[in-house]
Amino acid sequence: MAFDDDPAMSWMLPDPRTRLRSLERMFATQLRHHHLAGGGAEVTRDAAGRVMGAAAWDPPHGWEPSLVAKIRMLPGMTRALGRYARRGQAMDKALDSVHPNTPHWYLSAIGTDPAGRGGGFGKALLQSRMDKCDGAGLPAYLESSKHANIPFYERFGFQVVQEIALPGGPSLWTMWREPR
Repeated sequence: MAFDDDPAMSWMLPDPRTRLRSLERMFATQLRHHHLAGGGAEVTRDAAGRVMGAAAWDPPHGWEPSLVAKIRMLPGMTRALGRYARRGQAMDKALDSVHPNTPHWYLSAIGTDPAGRGGGFGKALLQSRMDKCDGAGLPAYLESSKHANIPFYERFGFQVVQEIALPGGPSLWTMWREPR
């Protein structure tokens, strides 16, 4: 899975034996009850039709789940995070506290199947949404949980805004991109 070696996800879900299943549950819950409603979920496929990458984008003023969505997500998130729920809450609190109020598209998550890394799938996902942002004159925002990914996002015009240190955990970097 794309996030199995992610520093923030490894901090939030430290048991490597259960991390993959927990991540699958967490992302499925978030997609089902929040991201799909905003129309920003995209996938890329290889020549055989296999999904090789996915991105979850939230539209302007739609990045924060509604109260109804939060209630619907609660059982799935509880199953996904289990005894590490407080870490998930700490991450949400840290990121929510610095999330910009300016209308923007928010990249909540983007990942490529390890077998497809380097195949242009992540690039295709980002370029697709950047074209839409530029066409609508809207900025984009994301948090990078891997310092090594910052240059990748910078190629699309994102710039680091700030570094966020999770309590007792790794850092994440907030990034902003103005429309072109």
